[in-house]
Amino acid sequence: MKITEVESIYLRLPDLDAERCDGTQDTLMIRVHTDEGITGCGEVDSVPLVAKAAIDAPPSHSIATGLRSLLIGEDPLDIERLWDKMYRGTIYFGRGGPAMHAMSGIDMALWDIAGKKAGRPVSAMLGGTYRRTLKAYASSLMPDTIAEAVRLAEQFVTQGYKAMKFGWGPIGRDVRFDEEQIRAIREAVGRDIDVMIDGGLAWDLKGALRMADIYEKHGVYWLEEPLHPEDLAGYKELSSRTSLRIAGGEQESGVTAFRRLIEDGGHDIVQPDLGRCGGLTEGRRIAYMANERHKKVVPHAFKTGILVAASTHFAAAIPNGFMIEHTVSTSPLARDLVSEPIVFKDGYVHVPDRPGLGITVDEAVVNKFRVN
Repeated sequence: MKITEVESIYLRLPDLDAERCDGTQDTLMIRVHTDEGITGCGEVDSVPLVAKAAIDAPPSHSIATGLRSLLIGEDPLDIERLWDKMYRGTIYFGRGGPAMHAMSGIDMALWDIAGKKAGRPVSAMLGGTYRRTLKAYASSLMPDTIAEAVRLAEQFVTQGYKAMKFGWGPIGRDVRFDEEQIRAIREAVGRDIDVMIDGGLAWDLKGALRMADIYEKHGVYWLEEPLHPEDLAGYKELSSRTSLRIAGGEQESGVTAFRRLIEDGGHDIVQPDLGRCGGLTEGRRIAYMANERHKKVVPHAFKTGILVAASTHFAAAIPNGFMIEHTVSTSPLARDLVSEPIVFKDGYVHVPDRPGLGITVDEAVVNKFRVN
């Protein structure tokens, strides 16, 4: 089997609001085609047109080459070798950032092909399925008002979620408001529901320590990315001075960066985004590195059903996976791009047993939102 084409498809809502921190407004979908008629699907979480350039660019020289030209004619089942070929071929402008993001979507598509060729789900292809179900947490931007936050929290409980996360939005603007917000959410859902907060890089160390004390009182399950991702010394001190689990990693690419998060930053829960971190291939390396250090892994997945499916297979196939992010955005890209979404029931998602990622992309949605 040979790769005949690598498509990078930019999908964008016509009314995109760049002021929102919402990964469901646009995306870069990847399709890898083969001469046997098997097509793999992947997704990139980045600035879509920047990552697209890393794929479509013609060769410049041996270590500065667009990913598409590196892959045409190759065997898509040589996943590890092709990951290394892409990494080496982009050394001059990559080793992280958009080049690694672009690699991630392609790698995801290669695993989809491998599963389809073998007639097995990606979780099995990754080495075996540790669990058939995973707790799913409702993931939402924090509303601007306390009343709306309470309404959403109650809605998630009604829908069957046993965990939920609120992030960004007004968080970090006013300490008293933040405290009232989390108090109201906790009172609305009770003590049996896991509540997480994504700080959205809102504070310096002193601010994060103050909020950690508040969040501890209200039983927050983890505090995610309260500091700038490069403030590893701040994270280390924060982690040592709070009983809260500190989570992060969606900004990072590659196993080396995640090792630094754990060893230099003291993170308790690492959150690789498979559309950014290096795909399923590098994601598995990250997970096992974290497992050796007794850390949990919860993949970041605030995109479409493609990334949600890949993340579900991934979390099911690693020893330290236990939870999955479940985007509740009403964006038609998040809701409608995949016509067979991951099954959610009674607070848990069920790992698909169909070949590959187990998804079907709705071509009408692609055609509607494709930007040529």
